[in-house]
Amino acid sequence: MTGIKEVAQKANVSIATVSRVLSKPETVANETIKKVLEVIEDLKYQPNAAARQLRMSETTTILVVVPDITNTFFSKVLRGIEAVAIKSGYQVLLGDAGNSIERENGYINILRQKKAAGMILLTAGVEASVVEEIAAQYPVVLACEYLEGVDVPTVSIDNISSARKATEHLIKLGHERIGFISGPMNSVLGRDRLTGFYQAMARYNLRVEPDLVQEGSFSYESGYNMMLKFLAYNTVPTAVFAANDEMAFGAINAIEQKGLTVPDDLSVIGFDDIQFASIFKPALTTISQPAFEIGTRAMKLLIGLMKKEEIRKTQYILENKLVLRDSCHKCIR
Repeated sequence: MTGIKEVAQKANVSIATVSRVLSKPETVANETIKKVLEVIEDLKYQPNAAARQLRMSETTTILVVVPDITNTFFSKVLRGIEAVAIKSGYQVLLGDAGNSIERENGYINILRQKKAAGMILLTAGVEASVVEEIAAQYPVVLACEYLEGVDVPTVSIDNISSARKATEHLIKLGHERIGFISGPMNSVLGRDRLTGFYQAMARYNLRVEPDLVQEGSFSYESGYNMMLKFLAYNTVPTAVFAANDEMAFGAINAIEQKGLTVPDDLSVIGFDDIQFASIFKPALTTISQPAFEIGTRAMKLLIGLMKKEEIRKTQYILENKLVLRDSCHKCIR
């Protein structure tokens, strides 16, 4: 029976190198991997099944990169991705960018090293040219976010119109002095939701007070801290639109810490409709994204790219809806 020693001799490498090819291929040059696998096939070495599994993992592992794993919105998107992936024989590798462009670039390098068959980016923090370059060589899909002017398959909602819808809801309740806690301005979601807010205020000829627009980070803490700033002004807003639910929760708790109540003293509206939004007290009025469908649609697109199928439609804008709950009230001031 052929042993690892014979494989190493014929491939003109060490036994340790053969072992690494089978167990830790990322530590071995691609040319060496190819040579060793060819010898394994020729000699019908017993761990041949392991070699096939190595190649299979290169074609069935999907890399999904999220901007921040602590943001619970992405859990539903991931479930949608996995539902399609598992049914189609793929496995999902999750990468948490931690809102770091450097880490996001690091995950992109995994695709360059061919350790994954394709990638779904739930964040678009890196330069558009980088995404365009990697998408020209490997299957890549953007979900939740998008990049202007980049021809990469994308699944998202219209964040501008949905933010406009949320703002108009507050205006129709009689609110005119409205605060806005945005996402980070280096994020397309942060910029788009701010644009929607400005559009709604302009449509109703309402003045946007610069002090009542504060940049958050999509975190609970930033919502809490920005709300404290609003409450420190001589005239506080009657309503606040937070660009995601996590920041809305922080804003509500800051309001209540100051002895005020939502919605009697201030109305608060969020964005995303994460699971906790319906059980938070008060239950949060918010914009609902079809998170699970975003995930399933993105994975189906990626499978099409990996199978080199013709992709006739590359941009999917899914429906969103305003979910009315208890955190908004008619303005009584």
